[in-house]
Amino acid sequence: MVLHTVNSSPTQSRCLEDCLQLIRPPAVLLLIEDGVYGATTAHQALLDQLPDEISCTVLQPDVDARGLRPLLSERFDLVDDNGFVELTMKCDRVQSWY
Repeated sequence: MVLHTVNSSPTQSRCLEDCLQLIRPPAVLLLIEDGVYGATTAHQALLDQLPDEISCTVLQPDVDARGLRPLLSERFDLVDDNGFVELTMKCDRVQSWY
C-alpha cells in the first residue's frame, strides 16, 4: 500500500489533481500543510472520483492551525502526528506530491 502525501493547496498547485489522477487502491491519501485545504467541502468535486478503497486522511494540527475543521469533507479522517507516523509504518511506500 502507498501513502500519498500532498502539501500544497489545490488553489495554488496541481499537486492534488495530479495525485488523484494516479492514485490507485489500496492507498492512503494524507493532506498536510497547505494541502489540508483540499479536504474542505469546497474541493469535494475533486474527491468524488476516488474509489472507496482509498482512505482519505488529513493532518489535524494543520487543519486546526488554519481553522478548517468546520469545513472538512466527511470523506476525511483526522490524524494527529502520531497517526502520521503510524501511516508511514503501515504503508510500504510513501509518495510525496510537492
